[in-house]
Amino acid sequence: MDRVRTLKLTLAYDGSRFVGWQRQATGDSVQGLLERALTAIEGAPVAVHGAGRTDAGVHALGQVASAQLAASHDTGTLLRALNAQLPYDVRVLTVEDAAPDFHARFSARRKTYRYLLRNAPFAHAFERAFVWHVAETLRVEPMQTAAALLRGTHDFAAFRSAGSDVSTTIRTIGRSAMFEAEGWPLLGGAAAGRLIVFEVEGDGFLRHMVRALVGTLVEVGRGSRPPESMAALLRAGTRGEAGPTAPAHGLYLVAVDYD
Repeated sequence: MDRVRTLKLTLAYDGSRFVGWQRQATGDSVQGLLERALTAIEGAPVAVHGAGRTDAGVHALGQVASAQLAASHDTGTLLRALNAQLPYDVRVLTVEDAAPDFHARFSARRKTYRYLLRNAPFAHAFERAFVWHVAETLRVEPMQTAAALLRGTHDFAAFRSAGSDVSTTIRTIGRSAMFEAEGWPLLGGAAAGRLIVFEVEGDGFLRHMVRALVGTLVEVGRGSRPPESMAALLRAGTRGEAGPTAPAHGLYLVAVDYD
């Protein structure tokens, strides 16, 4: 019998047309497509586990998945075979042999997410599925002040959507930064308008947590709430007092870190 090995796969995808990472009863999921491709290689069903269950419309630059299979192909051959079978909006970036007990979700120690806001009178046609367009001018400095208050260990219950099943809403955020980026390479720099970026890294995230944080930060940028309200929201833990959930298509899973 062939030895079963554990693989660590890093992949990127445009989440626009998917029902999300997790397989669903109907519609294409990234997990389902990856399992189908690995099953074709293995000749038997293969289960795939992802580091984060990105929602419909959310993109990934560095999603990590794990799977076990007995196929003896080297990692380079597996990489080419997977990308040959997957649609072009899903690309496997690396395939690595991992320790037998490696699990993409449970072995993860930190994740980094990025959210893109196009703050301009209009968003370019070619970026409409990749940024949240906010036409009203946002003040970045108050947003930076509010984002900094998220660092540390806090109860993020005020930024959790209903339907999540977790034992605790306490999370530790190591990086929380809001900044302006230089244009958009495809569209030609400043002509495309302001690109505001929120980047957050932490030991875990609640359902829709990053999008709820962004929705609240945008309210700060509009002047409809003070930056200091972030600290009050962390203390109160009431979802209804925080801002709206930002659209999914501006969110990216950037990286997953392991020990």
